[in-house]
Amino acid sequence: MRILFCSDTYPPQVNGVSVVTAISVAGLQSRGWECAVVAPRYPAASASVFTEAGTGGESVLECVASVAMPRYPDVRLAAPSYTAIARLVRRFQPHLVHSETEFMLGRLGQMAGSRAGLPLVSSYHTDFARYAAAYGIPWMRGPISRYIARFHRRSRRTYTPSHPAREDLLRNGAGDVEVWGRGVDIAAYHPRNRCAEWRERLGIGGRFTFVYVGRLAAEKRVEHIIRAYTIAQSRLPRDSTRLVIAGAGPQEPALRAAAPPGTIFLGYLDRRAELPVLYASSDAFVFGSLTETLGLVVLEAMASGLPVIAVPAGGVADHLHHDVNGLAVSATDVQAMAAAMVTIASNRAQTCRLGAGARATAEALSWERELDRLDASYREVIAGAS
Repeated sequence: MRILFCSDTYPPQVNGVSVVTAISVAGLQSRGWECAVVAPRYPAASASVFTEAGTGGESVLECVASVAMPRYPDVRLAAPSYTAIARLVRRFQPHLVHSETEFMLGRLGQMAGSRAGLPLVSSYHTDFARYAAAYGIPWMRGPISRYIARFHRRSRRTYTPSHPAREDLLRNGAGDVEVWGRGVDIAAYHPRNRCAEWRERLGIGGRFTFVYVGRLAAEKRVEHIIRAYTIAQSRLPRDSTRLVIAGAGPQEPALRAAAPPGTIFLGYLDRRAELPVLYASSDAFVFGSLTETLGLVVLEAMASGLPVIAVPAGGVADHLHHDVNGLAVSATDVQAMAAAMVTIASNRAQTCRLGAGARATAEALSWERELDRLDASYREVIAGAS
């Protein structure tokens, strides 16, 4: 079987969509599929923090010319290269076309696949409609929602990683929507990766350490975490905590300016060599986003044995269970997040209990199981289109 993935993001760009797409390619190849990927071309000097199997691998990778997105140069905007995609469809002759994103390459993949008479599937990874408020254009939420609904109605099946996201799609008229992609590598992300030497190298020592991993962009609400941490610091013993922020993005200068002493910015880390050590060597994970369809970093933190302080919104609500694997906080109340940080940092026994609950949650979410399901689902779609 052959499948063509069309995605507006792929390694070396770092985000949940590129991670899941790379994992899908690697997992399908190991199950006998031939895979091709159409993605933007990234600058030759781009350093990759990806070491996921299959990100270079045996797949066919068609790179389309791209330019940096204004004010967010890490994001590449692909050129409207329909001819290149149609040519790849003719050469590769896939049995299925999967549009991983709803933008240029995802849409052109739909067009090329449809004209070739191929079955189409798609993924709903990102709640772009809810991004509108974060970027100061709330009036765009309706038009974006309608565009996304039209996009996924063209698919025989749409994959999304949470039940709230599935309900959103069904309300907007999408047909066959499958909850898929709720996986985490429980071997790579594990409490055994905790490293005292790493903590000493960062000057953390025995201090209680909160960690955030992700893009530093408006929709992630990292400023909310920083405000909460500033309040929490004032209620805890002096110099007893640290906040580590791993990631990059357009908000980084403003976040650095707002961050109190005790905040450490690390930029992007290698996903295999460094990120698992960061999670396991921290003490709790904090997350402020309201727009996740999954929140892959939340699952990675849980697999690493960290209690999670987060807003139970979108896909995060599927996995965050208050006082079982973390503490759920209000979306708008920075004081509530600060209080949760104080509670976690002040009670080591509770931290250990919630961390054990987090690990137990992650252990039920293996990628191998999810990839077996994806393999079977694709075959079902292909058979139904025959």
